[in-house]
Amino acid sequence: MPNYKPPYTITSKMLSLSTTIAEELTKLEYESNNTITPKLRKKNRVKTLAGTLEIEGNFLGEEKITAILDGKRVLGTYGEILEVEGAINAYKELGNYKYDSLDDLLKAHKILMKDILKNAGSFRDINVGVGSNNGVTHVAPPYGVVPNLMQDLFTWLKNSDEHMLIKSCVFHYEFEFIHPFSDGNGRIGRLWQSVILYHYRKVFNAIPTESIIRDNQERYYEALEKSGEMGESTIFIEFMLEVILTTIKSSVKSSVRSSVNTEDRILEYLKENPKLTIKELALTLSLTTRAIEKQIANLKSSNRLKRVGSARKGYWEIIDE
Repeated sequence: MPNYKPPYTITSKMLSLSTTIAEELTKLEYESNNTITPKLRKKNRVKTLAGTLEIEGNFLGEEKITAILDGKRVLGTYGEILEVEGAINAYKELGNYKYDSLDDLLKAHKILMKDILKNAGSFRDINVGVGSNNGVTHVAPPYGVVPNLMQDLFTWLKNSDEHMLIKSCVFHYEFEFIHPFSDGNGRIGRLWQSVILYHYRKVFNAIPTESIIRDNQERYYEALEKSGEMGESTIFIEFMLEVILTTIKSSVKSSVRSSVNTEDRILEYLKENPKLTIKELALTLSLTTRAIEKQIANLKSSNRLKRVGSARKGYWEIIDE
């Protein structure tokens, strides 16, 4: 289908949300360059995994997912463990997928559903309906047209001049509408929106959007259903932009808390060894030297720390309040 464009309407609400999201991302990017530690990144990834899996009925939870990530054995059904392992491996590649590559999306599905589906990584070969407690709410397009629909969607994704925030939401809706796989559509749809967002701003790799969707699961399905009734994704786009903004604001707060904790930890280490260098502190705390320099500057400006003597032969003095 030449010049295919998914149906949606750009609203003033979308534009306002997009502007606010960009502003909040700038705040988070500043914090992430300095204070989002590997530990915090891992915590957010666990939130992402738990969120997207719980939406599909897998409730192993953050504690057990963390244990699996650490190579530990946990109690759970064989199917639950496979789903967690598949999600871990699929998200591990998030930064390597090309957002506009259909082949990469098929690869992601193969990783996600390995050992769960015989046809993992391949489009469905049956007709399906999407159901809820109220019965079938959406009859997906016939399986025979799925390859063409997906190709059209990826061609639009690659060539559209629409803002990446908008494109990520439109793609998410259209993907769920097409429902191209026999299973795993929800997880892949959410993953691929995160992939698109990552290619917009790299900091999205540390933002657990899926966990906020989980917390608003009823509204998530309601937005999908209402958009289906309207025949366009406008309502869903607005909902997802709200979710993205909420997630970013939450991440900024977590980053700030992490920053405060890092300052306290620096003081603890310097109290034990006041001659530690910035480089040594960075290695000890698994942070960049730039991050340590920022924390040291904060501690100095708040009169909690001062440098005595030269950079090479001096020492740090903690100021008791």
